[in-house]
Amino acid sequence: MTYKRIRQPKLSDAIEQELERLILEGILSPGQQLLPERELAKQFDVSRPSVREAIQRLEAKQLLTRRQGGGTFVSEKLWQHFSDPLLALMSAHPEAQNDLLESRHALEGLAAYYAALRGNEDDFTRIRACHVRIQEAQQQGDLPAEAAAVMQYLIAVTESAHNVVLLHIMRSLAPLLEQNVLQNFERLNRRPEVVAKVRNHRVNIVQAIVSGEPERAREASHAHLAYIEETLLDLSQEESRRVRSLRRVQQRKEGLD
Repeated sequence: MTYKRIRQPKLSDAIEQELERLILEGILSPGQQLLPERELAKQFDVSRPSVREAIQRLEAKQLLTRRQGGGTFVSEKLWQHFSDPLLALMSAHPEAQNDLLESRHALEGLAAYYAALRGNEDDFTRIRACHVRIQEAQQQGDLPAEAAAVMQYLIAVTESAHNVVLLHIMRSLAPLLEQNVLQNFERLNRRPEVVAKVRNHRVNIVQAIVSGEPERAREASHAHLAYIEETLLDLSQEESRRVRSLRRVQQRKEGLD
């Protein structure tokens, strides 16, 4: 009987796989700079040539990139699948924004459910910190900052779900989602009582997640988005009535002239 020779995996292969894992799980995020080769070699307890070889292969896969002036970074293009023209096109069509809001039910409800089910104290600390940033932006009346803070909060919740597919979907949609959140805020802020309710809804979601109540977290997320949908529909109908009223007034004026 003959036996196959068992080959030891190359150190560079093991390093490459570990860096890929960190990227896949979102521990290394787009645009984040890696430690210098010397530090990576020290942490992995390997030689610098092994680290360099692994980095070169990840560069070839377009997962890492080197910038002029030094430094290796996680590619910023990993989750940038929506071009600026597409963003502009979708923002100009209310139907597309409504479709996105509907889609958020599935994404955010699922993320909240699994965050409550699988999240740990470090996850919950990040979620609370993001929630505080949302509240600070609200107090300052800075809608773009608030929308950006909400997006970071959604990413933190999705990271806490510990589902890499869900995380990458959320990150790939981030530009579109943030734009949708901002456009919704611009309309919802016409009604102060609505802003207060939306704020309370988010408090309920956060409390359910950090209390480890998955079903309550998902239901709170759905209730939050359903309320926003209903309010936006009501605002649209109100705007249509106002336009019709102005049109009638204009027609009467023209009839008198």
